[in-house]
Amino acid sequence: MSDTPFGFGLPPEEPENGDEGKKKDPAGGGQGSGGQFPANPFGFDPGEGGADNPFAAMFGSLNPSDLGAAFQQLGQMLSYEGGPVNWDMAKQIARQTVSQGTPDGTKDESVGPVERAEIDEAVRLADHWLDGVTSLPSGASTSVAWSRAEWVEATLPAWQQLVDPVAERVGLAMGDVLPEEMQAMAGPLIGMMRSMGGAMFGQQIGQAVGVLAGEVVGSTDIGLPLGPAGKAALLPLNIKMFGKDLGVAKEEVRLYLALREAAHQRLFAHVPWLRSHLFGAVEAYARGIKVDTTKLEDVVGQFDPTQPEQLQEALQQGMFQPEDTPEQKASLARLETALALVEGWVDAVVHEAASPRLTSADALRETLRRRRASGGPAEQTFATLIGLQLRPRRLRDASRLWASITDARGVDGRDGLWAHPDMLPTATDLDDPDGFVHREQLDFSELDRILGEAAGGGAKPKLEKDDDTGKAGNGEDDKGGEGDRNR
Repeated sequence: MSDTPFGFGLPPEEPENGDEGKKKDPAGGGQGSGGQFPANPFGFDPGEGGADNPFAAMFGSLNPSDLGAAFQQLGQMLSYEGGPVNWDMAKQIARQTVSQGTPDGTKDESVGPVERAEIDEAVRLADHWLDGVTSLPSGASTSVAWSRAEWVEATLPAWQQLVDPVAERVGLAMGDVLPEEMQAMAGPLIGMMRSMGGAMFGQQIGQAVGVLAGEVVGSTDIGLPLGPAGKAALLPLNIKMFGKDLGVAKEEVRLYLALREAAHQRLFAHVPWLRSHLFGAVEAYARGIKVDTTKLEDVVGQFDPTQPEQLQEALQQGMFQPEDTPEQKASLARLETALALVEGWVDAVVHEAASPRLTSADALRETLRRRRASGGPAEQTFATLIGLQLRPRRLRDASRLWASITDARGVDGRDGLWAHPDMLPTATDLDDPDGFVHREQLDFSELDRILGEAAGGGAKPKLEKDDDTGKAGNGEDDKGGEGDRNR
């Protein structure tokens, strides 16, 4: 983990065996810059002649029978004319990565009827338990059990929404690094580079999504709704691997993870603005990311169409830096706080539902917290590629705040804060939870009624004030749990 909150510009790692490692890996391959992917875009071993022969660098270790497929992939890269990311290639690479299995040797497998029934029962029971700890009704109209490949298929549209804004900035930057008088002359080259860049992004994102498919247990692991709305999705194989060495009964592991998935589904189904708020925060943050044009200029100046791995290496090394502006800092705080509040609410609600019923609830809670905090290789890759780690740094603070709000205002008072983004706690409130919990609350119910009547064409009403509190109201006692805008 880097000290920067969102892992910008991760430097290449030094080989463990020093100079010897460098001699064996002159192109920066093997571990790449992020320690995860080979520098060669197709993952081929350059072979002995790779340093002098660009074709050997790409195809040196291939069997002759594989050359046709390799040239076909190269042709796809050069001919791509779509958006900033070649998502067809991303899907293809993700599926290939999944089919290769995880480092522990676990291969993907189809979900059988017994596993589907177990997932259905776990989600049904989880929803029943959640009914007693939250005022938000069930958000899952169906429950599904996915294989890793099915997770890839179902979540790619969400990844596209997350990645395209940053990839688009790279595509535009490729044309801006050349002097204006040269851009017309270099038009075909720039077009080729953009096609290659889209393919490179597709290859990298596809491999990262494929790796992540071997780690996730549901559709909401990163705090964003990656799957279709209303579907509580769990991956039986990954749940099995997650609980393998925990010493906890597999039924408890499955049920605890079903509680988290079902809680996320309730939040995203019944807080209609939340999905667009989160994805909008990601997009706003992406707009404030600048491309390291110095690094890109070096790549453009030395670009050799027969060596597309140059673009690959530039992407791996991270070309993105946050702009040091008040707007960008505000976007960062907004995104980070939103992720923390979502994860903190789920953590608090699930703990309240599970702790009286599951003997392993505390242990599973801590395991999930640490897992979220540390992330995995795929999350680190996304940090390098798009300058963004989708990880809530303040999950524990947010969870404590939601628990305190529940104690002070009750379940309805806590969940009522999701009525509008302006009513939610801020980053400052995470520093001072007691101050937020005990702050005077405003009752907006009467104001909403008055505004509704005014919009309906009735006489313009006068807004009365309570003599003692000065709050908007109709003389009735203020009722807690409606949120707080005065922050």
